[in-house]
Amino acid sequence: QVQLVESGGGLVQAGGSLRLSCAASGGTFSYYAMGWFRQAPGKEREFVAAISRTNGFTRYADSVKGRFTISRDNAKSTAYLQMNSLKPEDTAVYYCAADFQFSPTLPVTSYDYWGQGTQITVSS
Repeated sequence: QVQLVESGGGLVQAGGSLRLSCAASGGTFSYYAMGWFRQAPGKEREFVAAISRTNGFTRYADSVKGRFTISRDNAKSTAYLQMNSLKPEDTAVYYCAADFQFSPTLPVTSYDYWGQGTQITVSS
């Protein structure tokens, strides 16, 4: 059983930056592709970014390409999401998730474990 804990959320002005962290425990972190998702009020949870187990292959939603960067440190069992040039439409609860396979995938249903989420609010 893998436990995921996100941190780094908060309130930021448009154009600002934040870095989210996702600390994993209870499993072998390098066995899992890692993803970040977000859910705004009244909307479905949507894919943001994902990274493969070990070779750094990444995938991004079109809405965040060029602004967000996903990374991981397997030695620290932690995944990160660096968010730059934030926009009000990025406001949401952000979740990290672990998928027991090599390659990063997009569907919410592919992921086996989820964190509790962290709120990001971008003011205009």
